[in-house]
Amino acid sequence: MKKGIFITATDTGVGKTVIAGAIASALKSAGADVGVMKPVATGGKVSPDALFLMRCVDCKDPMELVNPVCLEPPLSPNVAAKISGIPIELELIWSAWKELLKRHEFIVVEGIGGIKVPIKDDFFVTDMIRRMDLAAIIVSRPSLGTINHTLLTIDAARSNGIEVAGVIFNGYKEGETGIAEETNPDVIRDIAGVKILGRVPYLSKVSVDSGDVGDIMDLRGRYMDMKSIFDLCQLQVPAGGV
Repeated sequence: MKKGIFITATDTGVGKTVIAGAIASALKSAGADVGVMKPVATGGKVSPDALFLMRCVDCKDPMELVNPVCLEPPLSPNVAAKISGIPIELELIWSAWKELLKRHEFIVVEGIGGIKVPIKDDFFVTDMIRRMDLAAIIVSRPSLGTINHTLLTIDAARSNGIEVAGVIFNGYKEGETGIAEETNPDVIRDIAGVKILGRVPYLSKVSVDSGDVGDIMDLRGRYMDMKSIFDLCQLQVPAGGV
């Protein structure tokens, strides 16, 4: 089994946390010892993203390992650090990462915002993924404009030496799916040569902010290609699926 997978995105607010939680939950249900990590968060004293991920796998690790850097201003980490007067110490992230690797056989790591968000002025999400030596799954919107955003994100990953394991399109809404939403994934697959790992509907019963995992289990197998995800994690799919 590989040591982990990094969940990144084309932008903020596209549903990285829900997708990361669903993948972590599926891996745990298959018998894997799964940890979760949100290395950097902004927007509060405690990260609801980190709490949500922990709830998805019933995580007992301390918050300082799951989310070693959390700044209150709802801004990019580098700006939030300057405004709050709290410098981001990368060593906190690396020491937490090493400890989680000792505790678990596989870690699902969720980034912050899009793949080129600056954590420090000279250190980006791409640098974090590369330092952790993980492949990335990109979460993207299905709507008009996503071809450009997704291809740029794929290019940013690949130009920084990051393996793109696949793309998951999140947030399909019933009655609002047009030709763009139906065709965008295939266009991106054909142009970029990436695997499409899922087309996920909007889940009204799931709330990251309130910590409600709702029907997140429905994503496994129904809307995501769990066999491919298990394969890239080097984990056997359990008998009967997930």
